[in-house]
Amino acid sequence: MTPNKEDYLKIIFELGGDAKKVTNKEILAGLNVSAASVTEMVNKLVKENYVNHTPYQGIQLTSEGAREAALLVRNHRLWEVFLVDKLHYQFNTVHPEAEQLEHVTNHDLAERLADFLGHPKRCPHGGIIPNAKGEFEQQSHHALVDLEVGEKAVIERVLDDNDLLKYTLEIGLTVGDTVTLTKVGLFESPITVIDETQQTEIQVGIKAAQHIFVTPIAAD
Repeated sequence: MTPNKEDYLKIIFELGGDAKKVTNKEILAGLNVSAASVTEMVNKLVKENYVNHTPYQGIQLTSEGAREAALLVRNHRLWEVFLVDKLHYQFNTVHPEAEQLEHVTNHDLAERLADFLGHPKRCPHGGIIPNAKGEFEQQSHHALVDLEVGEKAVIERVLDDNDLLKYTLEIGLTVGDTVTLTKVGLFESPITVIDETQQTEIQVGIKAAQHIFVTPIAAD
């Protein structure tokens, strides 16, 4: 499989394509590619039985595609843990290096790396790390932008994108923080949240808020 195909499987997985249909538009935004490129690659992945595509509804991973994507994500996220914990990279700088390393990581190397790291469950930006069989716990697909005004949630994970990770670091939003949505702007202007963990008010751009995933907290 080419690295390009692998990148598509990973982004579909990260967007929740193992459990629901994701749109071409979501894939396009996650990879920063053209609409024509997405259409062409989705057609290839359908022919190879990695995804199912329902016109006007979206794309979803097949069982084979979900397992393949999970193993790719496992390799990527194990390297991110290694780079942050052992080589002291900042979590927002590891994506390009992990992207290169994952494509040359076979099963044996991944297992040795997992053993060395103590079999971590999550990567530095909150993503679930599947096991060696491609099995994984379900992770949140509830985006920050989908909260209602006044609703409270915990930041669970951030989409694995270098610019997005840098952005969250710059605005001071951290995985594990508890936030409350206080304002939704007009015409796709930023949303406003109160970060209760750090006692700060933060404005978050709409595109970023679509790729920051949260676990809502039920009201008392």
